[in-house]
Amino acid sequence: MRDLTTARLSLRRFTIADVDFVFDMYSRWEVQRFLGLVPRVMTERAEAEERVARYASLEHPVHGVWAVTDAVDGRRLGALLLKPLPASAPETPLPPSGDIEIGWHMHPDAWGHGYASEAARAVLDHAFDSGLARVLAVTRRDNVASQAVARRIGMRNDGSTTKYYNTSCELFSICRP
Repeated sequence: MRDLTTARLSLRRFTIADVDFVFDMYSRWEVQRFLGLVPRVMTERAEAEERVARYASLEHPVHGVWAVTDAVDGRRLGALLLKPLPASAPETPLPPSGDIEIGWHMHPDAWGHGYASEAARAVLDHAFDSGLARVLAVTRRDNVASQAVARRIGMRNDGSTTKYYNTSCELFSICRP
């Protein structure tokens, strides 16, 4: 996973210095309400420590989870994910589907500034430059903000599916230009 930059943003590997930000972001219902099969907020700092350690340990030339920060002042804004998309299945952990997912989790203080779209576009460019042919995004049906981001970065709504995460979700796709 390599660092990425845009006109306003730096996308970098998570570090232990990000734990307080991660705890603050994922302890908010407005962030968590659309994440996971059964959404829940973080309640313990140890959960943030574990998540940051997991994000920081990811070693892959294309996939990763980036900390999205302001390029000028380093202010933390959110997380951008590019990872294997799990298939729906009776077993846990869910098996890989063979598809790659892009996703964004932004702190509420960063909403409404175009940061998610800008960061997602940089990660899509990285994905396609690295040889990926197609990238998907899945959202809950009522997560209109994430659906708007998907459309802004050129993704097409392919309708509802139950193929991923053992739930019904809206599926978005984009192919390498």
